[in-house]
Amino acid sequence: MNLKKWSRFALIGLFLFAVTLPQTVSADAVAGDSVVTLGADLTQEQRQSLLQEMNVDPDVETIDVSIDDIRTYLQGGTGGTGSSGGGDNKAYSSAKITLAEKGTGIRVKAHNVTRVSEQMYANALLTAGVTDAEVYVTSPKPVTGTAALTGIMMAFEKVSNKEISQEQRQVANEEMLRTSELGQKIGDKDRAAQFMTEVKEQIAEKKPESKEEVRDIIINVAGDLNINLNNQDITNITNVMYNFSQLDIDWNSFGDQLNKLKGQLENLVNSEEAQGWFDQFMAWLSDLFDSIANAFSGK
Repeated sequence: MNLKKWSRFALIGLFLFAVTLPQTVSADAVAGDSVVTLGADLTQEQRQSLLQEMNVDPDVETIDVSIDDIRTYLQGGTGGTGSSGGGDNKAYSSAKITLAEKGTGIRVKAHNVTRVSEQMYANALLTAGVTDAEVYVTSPKPVTGTAALTGIMMAFEKVSNKEISQEQRQVANEEMLRTSELGQKIGDKDRAAQFMTEVKEQIAEKKPESKEEVRDIIINVAGDLNINLNNQDITNITNVMYNFSQLDIDWNSFGDQLNKLKGQLENLVNSEEAQGWFDQFMAWLSDLFDSIANAFSGK
């Protein structure tokens, strides 16, 4: 009888140990965990100001990111002189990345960034394998923002305990640069991001096996969105999107995240179109009132 009694206690003890052990030794990241990257060329005053702007805890983990760090990261630790992301000579761009609940998708907010839209960041981060995260990008003064992507990827690796492959790092960086160039060319950053999102969606669905097939997708999507690409544009985008198609990606999971991103982008585009129509209507209404007023005043 006593033996049975002690056996029960032993089993209960083992069960409690098994239940509590993961909570005490697991290093798994959880929703709400954050890491901040700070440009290495910020002054101490600028650093404190950006930390306040990000509204982070005083003990939040921070990573300083210099231009050399960016080059090394993108070159796989070789210290090469690859693109640092658009020619920024100083590292001012900073960011906070916070893990979100599974299935949330990627959401980006940006401040003082001139060439890269929030959707461009989200799109490139999705290529890099970043999922379910909230990202805030900022700088103490206006910057192109192209160099910030590397810091965000470094922060994601830190906060999620996941490593982004070298291929994904390079493709994500090149993708954002090409999307930024397209946005500059057509004068619409959101349409450029929409174009790249739809190209990636077609690649995920059709699984092209050659550059020619990727090129056809790019030409067709550009035609659908009425975006005029010259031969050099097509070649540049084809090269990076073919490399994207060759990445080791879980296409089902990627599709889910892409759909969330596409929904955000469509809402943004529709909102801007509605605002544009409203502005035109108000301008017409103002002209109408001016005409009526002039008529009554005898002008």
